[in-house]
Amino acid sequence: MRKTQVIEGLRDTWQVFRVMAEFVEGFDTLSKTGKAVAIFGSARTPPDSPLYKTTMEVARKLNEAGYGVVTGGGPGIMEAGNRGAFEAGGESVGLGIDLPMEQEPNIYCKTLVEFRYFFIRKVMFVKYSQGFIFMPGGYGTLDEMFEVLTLVQTLKIRKIPCVMFNMKYWQGLIDWIKGTMLAQYQHINAEDLDLFHRTDDPDDAVRYIVDFHKKMPKASQKSRAMGRSARDDD
Repeated sequence: MRKTQVIEGLRDTWQVFRVMAEFVEGFDTLSKTGKAVAIFGSARTPPDSPLYKTTMEVARKLNEAGYGVVTGGGPGIMEAGNRGAFEAGGESVGLGIDLPMEQEPNIYCKTLVEFRYFFIRKVMFVKYSQGFIFMPGGYGTLDEMFEVLTLVQTLKIRKIPCVMFNMKYWQGLIDWIKGTMLAQYQHINAEDLDLFHRTDDPDDAVRYIVDFHKKMPKASQKSRAMGRSARDDD
């Protein structure tokens, strides 16, 4: 029994080093990339789907606006996002994940970092993305979306532009959030509905992100404002 506990303890210790190694590789690689917007969506979206083509268009317009694109690096919507950025000559980043069912990285990732742990991958998305676009997707897309919204709502990260694309797809969820979560149970505040923007228009999605950042104070301006506030309190 004691020997088994020792072996398990050693495994836990080595796991810490694996976690550290993934963080180091992610920080080292992604710190060299420019500003980018993360695009999430279903890996099951086929290349001949209108949504695939729309995602490519969104990615291209993001590139024209000065943003690279970061995705999960897989097929479907992820591939479309990387492809649109790649073919436009922009930064195209893939943050892959090691899954039991093999999922090969798409060929349009100029920069690819692969992860074993989902939580480390999420840190990289949040740390190195200046905006998020959520295309129609499954559990993974919902997981990423509510992770970001929760971090913003609880003030763990700065407010960041979040776009839910394809209003018909997300309408049922929005109705439940408004009617059940907010109106019936008051589990969120009304202003929490302002944490995301919905649209069907690629131009509107990109414009929302661009306008959001135009309204944000520059880092130096923010620092000076905080300094003045601190002096005023003395």
